[in-house]
Amino acid sequence: MALGSGKISNRTKAAAVIVTLGTEEAAEVYKYLREEEIEQLSLEVAKMEALPPEELNEIIDDFYGLCVTQKVIAEGGVDYARDVLEKAFGPQQAASLMERVTKSLRTKAFDFVRKADYKNLLSILQNEHPQTIALILSYARAEQASQILAELPQETSIEVVERIANLDRASPDVINVVESTLEKKFGSIVSVDLMELGGVPYVAEIMNNVDRSTEKHIFDELGVKDPELAENIRKLMFVFEDIVYLDDISIQRFLRDIDTKDLAVALKAANPEVSRVIFQNMSKRSQETIATDIEYLHNVRMRDVEEAQQRIVDTIRRLEDEGELVISKGGKDEVIA
Repeated sequence: MALGSGKISNRTKAAAVIVTLGTEEAAEVYKYLREEEIEQLSLEVAKMEALPPEELNEIIDDFYGLCVTQKVIAEGGVDYARDVLEKAFGPQQAASLMERVTKSLRTKAFDFVRKADYKNLLSILQNEHPQTIALILSYARAEQASQILAELPQETSIEVVERIANLDRASPDVINVVESTLEKKFGSIVSVDLMELGGVPYVAEIMNNVDRSTEKHIFDELGVKDPELAENIRKLMFVFEDIVYLDDISIQRFLRDIDTKDLAVALKAANPEVSRVIFQNMSKRSQETIATDIEYLHNVRMRDVEEAQQRIVDTIRRLEDEGELVISKGGKDEVIA
């Protein structure tokens, strides 16, 4: 669930639903969760503080909307669901519910792919046609897809990215073709209704997970082959250079969680504007310390700089997921205080 306020983490929302259900119903839900999910959820329930009634009601209403959406899609398909939901919740909320549930359906359809080790997936996919790789990676976790892209031949990875970005909908017939071709390698593939998959937002999610060198290579090549597509993907991503778009409070928040050594290395080759906004959100003493650290850094490999920058970006994304800060991608997100 993702409520508009953005102040409550998804784990807290899940814990709130579990508590509201009561012990007997919660125990039934637990039967369908993996051990690590049970552990995470139980920890969240244990540490959860009392929520104001209006926030709790908002969480439960949102959860109810997702359940209804899941049901009508399963019973009547995507178009039927959209019509029902618009009448029940209005066009805007219906579109939000549809987007979130169709993404969930996509991940369930190829659940076995998402559970597989990326190296096993890579060994199976590396000799397949780029279109087949694109289709399978559209159902994989973004982390898996990014790892596989990083190890595919460079020309193949560019083509796969383009094909994922241009995927729109897949019919059961297309899924069946993939099933018949790969069933000996993957096992049975769940048949699904006509559904959305891939697309530019999913590519952006993948690119948010690849290492900096792979990210740079793909954008360098894609910028030549299809500049418009490259730009559309970038608009949906958050990269190290986008720190300049964060507000001061968000910058100060992530600075508390990062290693100062990583910051010094990351800023060694950062553009001046990124360095400026970071320094202006630090105390004078911290500025002097980091500046000294940077000055004494010599013979730093670009790979080390990229890895340090990636760790900082990962921290920022984690804090956003936890509701600790707000990412304004490309400086165009409107944030309501």
